[in-house]
Amino acid sequence: MSKDKSEYLINRKDNQYEVVIGLEVHAQVTSESKLFSTSSTKFGAEPNTQVSLVDAALPGMLPVINEFCVKQAIKTGIGLKAKINKRSVFDRKNYFYADLPQGYQISQFKDPIVGEGKVILDMPDGQKEVGIERLHLEQDAGKSIHDLDPKNTFVDLNRSGVALMEIVSKPDLRSPDEVNAYVKKLRSIMRYLGTCDGNMQEGSLRADVNVSVRKKGTKEFGTRCEIKNVNSIKFMQMAIEYEANRQVDLIEDGHSIDQETRLFDTKKNETRSMRSKEDAHDYRYFPDPDLLPLEVSDDFIEKLKSEIPELPDEKKKRFIEKFKLSPYEATILVSDNETSNYFENVIKKSDVKLATNWIIGELFAALNEKNLEIIESPISAGNLSKLINLIKDGTISGKIAKTVFEHMMEGDKDPKKIVEEKGLKQESDPKALEALIDKVIDDNREKATEYKSGKVKLFGFFVGQVMKVSGGKANPQLVNKILKKKL
Repeated sequence: MSKDKSEYLINRKDNQYEVVIGLEVHAQVTSESKLFSTSSTKFGAEPNTQVSLVDAALPGMLPVINEFCVKQAIKTGIGLKAKINKRSVFDRKNYFYADLPQGYQISQFKDPIVGEGKVILDMPDGQKEVGIERLHLEQDAGKSIHDLDPKNTFVDLNRSGVALMEIVSKPDLRSPDEVNAYVKKLRSIMRYLGTCDGNMQEGSLRADVNVSVRKKGTKEFGTRCEIKNVNSIKFMQMAIEYEANRQVDLIEDGHSIDQETRLFDTKKNETRSMRSKEDAHDYRYFPDPDLLPLEVSDDFIEKLKSEIPELPDEKKKRFIEKFKLSPYEATILVSDNETSNYFENVIKKSDVKLATNWIIGELFAALNEKNLEIIESPISAGNLSKLINLIKDGTISGKIAKTVFEHMMEGDKDPKKIVEEKGLKQESDPKALEALIDKVIDDNREKATEYKSGKVKLFGFFVGQVMKVSGGKANPQLVNKILKKKL
């Protein structure tokens, strides 16, 4: 592919096309046991140690629905502002894989547990609504392992029967950046609800990405290709970029797009054909004869609604109205439940504005450098609050606070003790500062004369000299006040 055609579709100079994207996100339900058996779902167990007779599909074994997984799916539907269907049906989706013991997957087709909903994205140019087509429950397959033996494939059935929520979006996404925002928002909502941990590195969240292109201004969709099982947001974006440009190149060269399933090769950064795309009838769906239709009452749904916590959009609105945060600041601080809880614990006893700046600025930068989540932060919310109070009451300057913060990142230590042990207390005694300032002015008489004659920019020079002489401990506000008077 030539250089000009390897760029993002939306950035191509010759671009007359737009990309249309829909996602089928597979989210593993947070549950201690599987969808139709009591086997454990714990990650990282030895192969084939968490497999019941039901999971292995031995003859005569019957599935029994896990009520908790049903509740988790309905809660997710509520979080997506979606319609909850009081009657849903489990179907058999028939296909063969070596790691699918039954020869079919128990899923939902025509009658899913959750219907249409929506997700609101915060994009740089404003908010965008992405429609949710449906959410249905299904069981996961096992795992085929190809790299342990040169001639044989091994099968691990630990994952077989694990409950998944397949969340199908409408084809409302138009760029890799929107996909990024959508997956993050979806993951955030589920983490708030406690219905999926969203750990992509453990396979808890992955997606099939449907991509098509069409001429700008046309209403009809182009022929779509589905990119299967993409397990990181970065790879989703890369796959979309490549696939959209591949399709435009084919159209421009006079070829048609074949509807097919493709894989994304992360090493070559390209998609490649896997098989021609199956339609629903190819799977020969039919209601599972071992499972009755699932029926839930209004009372059952209302009880679950009463258990729903404050979700990201509602929390963002509260942060903006109550704490006077900007939409940008609020969006960052509600991105996950741990961050918003940390923020609210910090501001219980400290200044909101300073807390916001320190969390979004210094703390996030330090955590990113160490590849830590906020829940793993070496600095507790209580101690960060104390640090902010030391700045607020003038005990230390903002500059000194950064030194104290670095010491705090080495271990959760009280900032007051660090200030005392390191002798970092800010000098705020007016008489002591006057003596420092007199010496600086006396050592720089010529510049003092120039300042008085109109070179007001030299004021910064004098401030810098005082801070240097004081070892950075002089109170900047007092220094400015006294300097103006002395000069």
